[in-house]
Amino acid sequence: MLDEIRMVAISEALQATLARNVALALILGALLARQWGGLARWPMFSLLMLWPSFGGHWVDVWFLNWLRPRLAGSRPVQLVARLVVWFVGGVVLAFGAYVTAIAIEFRPPRWPAWWLGGLGFTGIELVAHLALLVRGRPSFYDGRG
Repeated sequence: MLDEIRMVAISEALQATLARNVALALILGALLARQWGGLARWPMFSLLMLWPSFGGHWVDVWFLNWLRPRLAGSRPVQLVARLVVWFVGGVVLAFGAYVTAIAIEFRPPRWPAWWLGGLGFTGIELVAHLALLVRGRPSFYDGRG
């Protein structure tokens, strides 16, 4: 069964991907702006939140479509590889958000340690996949997604 799942490429219409991830970035941007600086900072925080939302989507698609088919079919190997990809992807996405903030001359209250991007992104993905599992969709937890 795992071999059958590994052969299926994960794809989604770009329009649906953009709509979901931009909406998520706008919501997260609004929450951060409310906490740190008010409505004037909403566009900047939303732009920065595109890194984990839209960029994070592509980290997972890369794992599912490129790396997973090249790994051993063993469930433990698949689990560890995905967690490592999420952690490294989170570090890269946090760095991208940091560079973007510098480029737009936005100085957020405080940047966290680099490794928190990896832990944070991994945590976000684990919660998102738990929601998928609860809805009966393929997820990290059941080995189908």
